[in-house]
Amino acid sequence: MKKANWILGMCAAVLFSGCAAEPQKKETRDVLRAEVLEAIAFFKEQDPSIQSFFDNAWGYAVLPRVTKGAFWVGAAGGRGEVFERGRRVGYTTLSQATIGFSFGGEFFREVIFFRQKQDLDRFRSGEFAFSAQATATAVTVGAAAKADYKDGMAVFVMADRGLMVDASLGGQKFKYAPASGK
Repeated sequence: MKKANWILGMCAAVLFSGCAAEPQKKETRDVLRAEVLEAIAFFKEQDPSIQSFFDNAWGYAVLPRVTKGAFWVGAAGGRGEVFERGRRVGYTTLSQATIGFSFGGEFFREVIFFRQKQDLDRFRSGEFAFSAQATATAVTVGAAAKADYKDGMAVFVMADRGLMVDASLGGQKFKYAPASGK
């Protein structure tokens, strides 16, 4: 058991040592762009009522593929794009650490909507963190119609693949980098 926790701890350290928010290679940025557009289309297909969030939010962050794994101690990470008034303005990375009754692995997609400019600015101000487990809405048909902002944000997640039993405590941490125009 100690060895498994040590290995997971090392994996988390590597994961959270942080990759740059903006992909350095053009090919990687192009792939991320395609994945983000696909994720947006998929969210809208699964729940058409989410369109009102895309239309009315000041901004949003789309993470098309977040990888999560756990064996008591868990870690997750992903990269995405940040939009203001529908225009890409930057990139973000997500890192997550959890502890508790958690086993398995999964991939999921996440969209964070920011109600007003100051909410997006708070996200872009540097290191940003919150407890996603307590605030996320799972996307199903009509879920967005019933959802609302909390502290200026509305968070939606959609499981992609995997199997996970998760009753853990933890939070998500984000880094933001403005698009360099490369």
